[in-house]
Amino acid sequence: MIGHNGGPTLEKGTSWRKHCWGKARRDLLPVLPLQIIRQRVRRAEELGLDYKTYATVRATSGCDIVGFLFSSNALHLVKVSQKVPRERAEKLAAIRNGDILVAAHQPHDPLHIARRLEEDHAISLCDIREAPPFTDSWSAVRDRMRRTLSDTRLRGASVVLVGETAFEREWTAAGNFAAYLPSDRYFAKT
Repeated sequence: MIGHNGGPTLEKGTSWRKHCWGKARRDLLPVLPLQIIRQRVRRAEELGLDYKTYATVRATSGCDIVGFLFSSNALHLVKVSQKVPRERAEKLAAIRNGDILVAAHQPHDPLHIARRLEEDHAISLCDIREAPPFTDSWSAVRDRMRRTLSDTRLRGASVVLVGETAFEREWTAAGNFAAYLPSDRYFAKT
């Protein structure tokens, strides 16, 4: 009604209704067996994610994470002559049972980045492509992301995008990716 601030009701029985609502909510949440939880914790470790992030992405996308798409910005490649910082390369190299894709912003040569990662850090990429330019329309970005995924036979809902900028965050919807993680969160020291 007019003037009501949406605060708690002052009617009798509020605490009982709150208790019933809380119990109903808890009953809706799945109770996973301990073995499943352990498997998911191991899977999160294989991918270099903390369990909370892994479980959130898995729950929202409905799929297991099978790969990552890193932008060259997320790898801290600003200058063409630059190498991927050692800590970031080590985190990439530690990914097990997951595909690694890279979207290289201009003026980077995608093949040069792939060769450097392979030679310097023994990191094999599933695929590397040019990143969409800032001037591309949303539909052009969407088409580019879909082509990248279809060529690798990965589904967007099972790939996490790791980026550095707001422009890269927009790729998440364009490619129908499972989630977007800022690079500082993915590469944070654990």
